[in-house]
Amino acid sequence: MHCPFCSHTETKVIDSRLAGEGRQIRRRRECLACTERFTTFESAELLLPMVVKSDNTREPFDENKLRGGMRKALEKRPVSPEAIEDAVARICHKLLNLGEREVPSRSVGGMVMEELRHLDEVGYVRFASVYRSFQDIEAFRTEIDHLRHHRRRREPNQDQLPLLPGGARGNDSKKK
Repeated sequence: MHCPFCSHTETKVIDSRLAGEGRQIRRRRECLACTERFTTFESAELLLPMVVKSDNTREPFDENKLRGGMRKALEKRPVSPEAIEDAVARICHKLLNLGEREVPSRSVGGMVMEELRHLDEVGYVRFASVYRSFQDIEAFRTEIDHLRHHRRRREPNQDQLPLLPGGARGNDSKKK
């Protein structure tokens, strides 16, 4: 690492710690020539695949384009920016794990649809209407029916612990 003050080629690391939610390493360095201190950030350079569009043109995967499309679909919906960022990170992770140099845009769109289905059903249908080029109300109806069919059904209070020992039946035993 060259010193940004005197351009000397030798520096020593004084301190290292994780930054950027563990995705970067922050290093505090000192120049061995001028003794000035400065901070550097180190992160892995990950190459995401090229996206092959339906007309066979290729373009680099653009995380900002993905994020923007998801935000547009979820506009004015009760989904936090953090949830969107987590979804974008999951999609990027899936693309990296594919290990492919090229991926069809349809595959990326499918990943987005899957994430949106879990985040917000209205956002899912909004995205689907553009992604699948809905032409009439029947296309919306078909997609909504498909969504209903695949909706994960939760049991009541599945995510909650019972208020009383023995659950709701504790009250029934007192009535007998």
